[in-house]
Amino acid sequence: MSRPNQKRIQKRIDEATKILTVLGLPAEQQNDRSALTLLALLALGPQSPWDEARSHLIGVTPIMEFIESAYHRKYAPNSRETIRRFTLHQFVDAGLVELNPDEPTRPTNSPKNVYQIRAAALTLLQHFGSSEWSGKLNDYLGAIETLRDRYSVEREMMRIPLILPDGETISLSPGGQNVIVKKIIEDFCPRFTPGASAIYVGDTGGKWAYFDEAGLNALGVTVGEHGKIPDIIIHLTERNWLVLIEAVTSHGPMNPKRVSELKALFSSCTAGLVFVTAFPDVRTFTRYASDISWETEVWIAEAPSHMIHFNGERFLGPY
Repeated sequence: MSRPNQKRIQKRIDEATKILTVLGLPAEQQNDRSALTLLALLALGPQSPWDEARSHLIGVTPIMEFIESAYHRKYAPNSRETIRRFTLHQFVDAGLVELNPDEPTRPTNSPKNVYQIRAAALTLLQHFGSSEWSGKLNDYLGAIETLRDRYSVEREMMRIPLILPDGETISLSPGGQNVIVKKIIEDFCPRFTPGASAIYVGDTGGKWAYFDEAGLNALGVTVGEHGKIPDIIIHLTERNWLVLIEAVTSHGPMNPKRVSELKALFSSCTAGLVFVTAFPDVRTFTRYASDISWETEVWIAEAPSHMIHFNGERFLGPY
């Protein structure tokens, strides 16, 4: 197959940009990056007619590979996050694209995440440039708000409801470590930190599911970079302990390096620090057992009434 000329490539990009514009995508998504991402989602090369657009599952890296192969635009590897956050995220919100239709509970930060053009959008785009385009577009735009509401309800139903120790209810993104985060709040806390209050609960989808910043500040701690915060922070007010918990499914136990980082981050804390690593099961724990730092605790969700104490002069307490 001969290489399409740059004029034909740009014409196809302009067509895709026009589509994004008439569909009401924000100005920040009316650009070459978003147009090329849409074309990759449709598996549509610069010389293929629009009625050959098709729906398929595709991840961010394959999207970039398609763009380079079909349109000779090469994006640097660090552009993956830009495409995900500033194009695909908005496509999902607009009801144009579905995230992980093959496995809706896949965590939002999973490297296995895939995207797929929605059926209604595909049917519309297959008519671009035809005599039926205007009528199909009007029908689609008339129905899209209802579709968005339905998609929003579907996404919300997949979220994980969580009742905090103080009775407040929040919800977490589905899948990933959020499954064990729920178990920590509902099984670990009542057993080992009764009467405690939640200071912070992370979410694989949005980082900040819950954050009592004022409560943390009252303990002498101001955290500027939330990426360094452990997955869960619990304040056991009766003993003035701050329990720092890492929920581990694939990485991040309380190893010596992590404990050292957290001690530095919480060095001004007026409460005693307790370090806990939580695992979903014994199998996952055994993978990381040799990495666990001394003077920390381990909790395994499948045996919720027990804990493993890694030496030190006391069980479940600050040093």
